Amino acid sequence: MANILLLNGPNLNLLGSREPDIYGHETLTDVEASVRTVLENARHSLRAEQSNREYELIDWVHDARDDHAAIIINPGAFTHTSIALLDAFNAYEGFVFEVHISNVHKRESFRHHSYIGLRADGIIVGCGVQGYELAARRVVTLLSQTD
Repeated sequence: MANILLLNGPNLNLLGSREPDIYGHETLTDVEASVRTVLENARHSLRAEQSNREYELIDWVHDARDDHAAIIINPGAFTHTSIALLDAFNAYEGFVFEVHISNVHKRESFRHHSYIGLRADGIIVGCGVQGYELAARRVVTLLSQTD
């Protein structure tokens, strides 16, 4: 059994009500429940956190270094701006999967660059909230290969 951390960055607390034409109607609670189901079916545990504050996300990545085998993150706008978050991930040895609900490559050009992507083991974009579940399934697969 492994511990997995699910992190969501700024504005994702508004999921389900913020720009539903882009992000859909599912809530962050819905996302967490679907990821938890995938992981618990594989006998792994989930810790889920959301913050609009960069330093909290960094602190959670630091905390995960000791006892979490993987981190799934939707960094929101910090994707495109946070070298500090990238540095935190570079100090983390587990698996990292970056998720974006919308296809960022069909949006404004500033969204095309990801600092986190420089460290991520995989990036899932444009699959709606199902992208989180896909990331969780990939984590399960990778963990089963390392046992």
